[in-house]
This record gives sequence, C-alpha cells and structure tokens, in this order.
Amino acid sequence: MSYEIKEDGKFKFIEEGEGEILLLLHGLFGALSNFADLIENFKKTNKVVVPLLPLLDMDLLSTSVSGLQKFVNRFIEHRNYNNINLLGNSLGGHVALVHILKHPERIKSLTLTGSSGLFESAMGDTYPKRGDKEYIRNKTALTFYDPAMATEELVDEVFEITNNRIKVIKIISLAKSAIRNNVGDDLKNITQPTCLIWGSNDNITPAFVGEEFHKLIPNSELHFIDKCGHAPMMEVPEEFNKILSTFLAKLKTPAATV
Repeated sequence: MSYEIKEDGKFKFIEEGEGEILLLLHGLFGALSNFADLIENFKKTNKVVVPLLPLLDMDLLSTSVSGLQKFVNRFIEHRNYNNINLLGNSLGGHVALVHILKHPERIKSLTLTGSSGLFESAMGDTYPKRGDKEYIRNKTALTFYDPAMATEELVDEVFEITNNRIKVIKIISLAKSAIRNNVGDDLKNITQPTCLIWGSNDNITPAFVGEEFHKLIPNSELHFIDKCGHAPMMEVPEEFNKILSTFLAKLKTPAATV
C-alpha cells in the first residue's frame, strides 16, 4: 500500500483519514511500510499522521533523541495538531517519551511498542566492514520472532543505510544518544493514559523492559503478544490493531449535548 507523501514547509509526512489525530513515530530502521496495516486500519476512524523523521539527514550535532524530539515538536506546532494520540516504535517510542515529558499539553494518550528509553540491545557497539550483507541479514532477522519477516526488500533497505559511512556514523550517534538519554527517573511525571504493547519474544527491548515501563508510568496498561518480536505492528498487525482500538475506544468521551 502506497500513500501520498505530503509536504508542508520543511516537513514531509503521510496524513490519511479524518478524526482524532493518531501520530506515529517510526524507529531507526523503520520504513513507512512498518505502519502499513496500522494506517490502513485506523484511517477509517482517525486522522493518521506519520512524519518522515530526518534520522540520517540532520547535522551530526543534532543527530540525537533530543534533536528528533525538537523536530517532532516543530512539526506538531507547524501543523497545529491537538488532542494527539501519540504512538512510537523502538527509537520512535523514545522520541515520543521525551516529547510527552517536555510538551504534554497537546498529547491525549501515549502508546509505546518496543520502545527504547530504559534499555535496548541495538545493532551492536561496532559495525562490521561495509559490504557484509549476511551480518545485516542476521541482525535484521533478530528484529522478528519469525526470521522470514526479514524480507530481501527489508534487508536491502538496512544494507543500503549501513553501507554508507556517513549514515553509519549517524546511526551510532543516535544509538549512543538513546543509551545516554535514559528517561527512567522521569516516567512518573507522565499523566496521560499509556498503552504498552510488547512482543514476548522481543530481542532488542526484551519483555522485562515493557514490565519496567508499566511499573514506572502511573496510568499505564501492558499487553504482551506471544510469538512476536520488536515490531508487533508489522509482525502481528491484527492483534496489535485490536489492542490499540480497544485502548483508544476507552478514551473517547461522549459528545457534549447542548
């Protein structure tokens, strides 16, 4: 499924459907295809917005979780979105967390899936020599419970990124920033209803990370999906969408009568 990439000023994004805003933040190697089933399902009930995060296009000094959060904040203010249901996967979840802690006023709810911010086992501290596609294939497969989810197309996307020296430097910069930017002490300040959707077999942010988020975020609920890795919205979209639909439905208040 392909969607129109809209442009407004310096921002590129997908915006599909009408209704309350459901704003999705993708991860470090997250293509828009990661959210295809989610967009298709929720555009019937929500305005689904996916900004294209400039993960590898920012200057090196801004290539950090904080730099991405500032970009997201500028995007939200530029588009004047309010009453936002904010969802982030992996690094996108981390950015969502930093954003809601700094700018909670426009956020109605938070959904995290495989989020960094407390602990993550990333691609590794070092990269192999550029051109080692088998290494990239194996690392990409670790993202999923079912290694077959690491399609040749997906492996090619990751390989292209990691085969570029400047991009690799920026990936390492983002990974180190994520490790430094631990939000554990601040999670108690999140007051918005929060839905945690975790793959039981997540190798990157393991199940105990979801449990720790649940313990530290006051108004949170935790859902585990069995036989599922780091990207539940890709690997088990039907179950993921069902959990998210139920969560969002609980937040809807009856329309005021005059």
